[in-house]
Amino acid sequence: MKRLAEFALEVATNNGASYADVRIIKQESQLIETKDLAVAAVNLGESTGMGIRVLCNGGWGFASTQELTKKGVEKAALRAVETARASATCLDKPVTLAPEPAYNAVWVSPHTRDPFAVPLETKIGVLLQAARIMKSVEGVTLAQGEMSFIKDIKYFASTEGSRIEQTFIRSSCGIVANATTEGDRQTRSWPNSFGGQHELAGWEMVEKWDLPGNARRIAEEAVALLTADPCPQGMRDIIIGSSQLGLQIHESCGHPSELDRALGQEINMAGASFLTPDHLGKLQYGSRIVNLVADATAPGALGSFGFDDEGVKAQRVYLVKDGMFCGYLSSRDTAHLIGLPRSGGAMRAESWSYVPIIRMTNISLMPGDAGTLEELIASSADGTILFETNKSWSIDNLRYNFQFSTEIAWEIIGGKRARMLKNASYGGITPEFWNSCDAICSASDYIEWGLPNCGKGQPMQTMWTGHGAAPARFRNVQVGMAHAVKGDE
Repeated sequence: MKRLAEFALEVATNNGASYADVRIIKQESQLIETKDLAVAAVNLGESTGMGIRVLCNGGWGFASTQELTKKGVEKAALRAVETARASATCLDKPVTLAPEPAYNAVWVSPHTRDPFAVPLETKIGVLLQAARIMKSVEGVTLAQGEMSFIKDIKYFASTEGSRIEQTFIRSSCGIVANATTEGDRQTRSWPNSFGGQHELAGWEMVEKWDLPGNARRIAEEAVALLTADPCPQGMRDIIIGSSQLGLQIHESCGHPSELDRALGQEINMAGASFLTPDHLGKLQYGSRIVNLVADATAPGALGSFGFDDEGVKAQRVYLVKDGMFCGYLSSRDTAHLIGLPRSGGAMRAESWSYVPIIRMTNISLMPGDAGTLEELIASSADGTILFETNKSWSIDNLRYNFQFSTEIAWEIIGGKRARMLKNASYGGITPEFWNSCDAICSASDYIEWGLPNCGKGQPMQTMWTGHGAAPARFRNVQVGMAHAVKGDE
């Protein structure tokens, strides 16, 4: 494979490319789904291919192939050069790449047990054990479970001299309890909704999240929600749980800080950004305790790596510091457009068959000093509402106006969770919302949540991102009854 990468670089440069890079990716995947006490799906997959990206006459070209022979690679490299020549004729200015050292490196994501070495029967057994516990709770009408495991072996080579091999192991697990009456349906998920938790880790993460150990609690909560009071409407102080806050960060900070969106270069798949470059260093995005970072070095977080898909070493970049908007997710060809000396290392592609574009890494809210979630609840005024586990969301193309609903909420009375609430939602305007943040829990309650299916681009690419967060409190936020809103990536 490495010889084919060298051959691809040679063909590209011999035919006029001033720069070229190659990614060869071999992927193995496994998806397991259960419904009640039956296995609903076991999908096994393998994929290997090469993506070739070139600069010629100042324009980008890209081509990919699964025909990993000299003939197939040569054909793809020539097609990439031809595309670059054509794209160069449409540019006002040639592409300029920010400098980056050449690296010779090997990187492996942290894990203690390869999930592909764990028998399929063991994995199914965990899901069915959780299902039996959920189904034993009267009122539960459907118990669902899911696990997925992906191993990517990626080799990167460029004409600048980088030769990088990376191995990624991504694991996920989750269960869902559904309770239904003639006029209502309620759902509770663990550890998170939409497939559960996703990490750059091995089988040990499944054991850590203990699906059977949490099955009865979420089943009982799903049934209790059927008779719970609806969320009241009005302005309230709210506390947002860690996993829900992770999605809030994804939508209202991660996407608008993508520099290609902010520059108007990428407005497909839910749009542009209100964080245009004239706001950089000037917009009070949040209160002074709000610090948001893009950190591709966070161990075990889903958006981590050793190097991005154009060979830029992983780094930690502030997007918001002490409440001030101060940074973007950038690439080698966009960095200079806002005066950056180096790429922020945010270029990634879904697979070998897609060209890299600017994507989120781990966009995270740094912990505060408000103690544990229970301590934050104890310090909150009567009537504060605690929101947990996302149910749906909607946000405009500029990432400015939003609404989120959660599976469950509680009204806080006397410093404790009191009344359970169903169909709870909250909404607001992004900078107003983040400026209302007055307390963030401490590092003990900080979790790196994984989101595996962030959509962007045309043709659309899905990407795995991470979002670290501890629960936080926000003052005077609009709350109310959730409506049927589909999540908008």
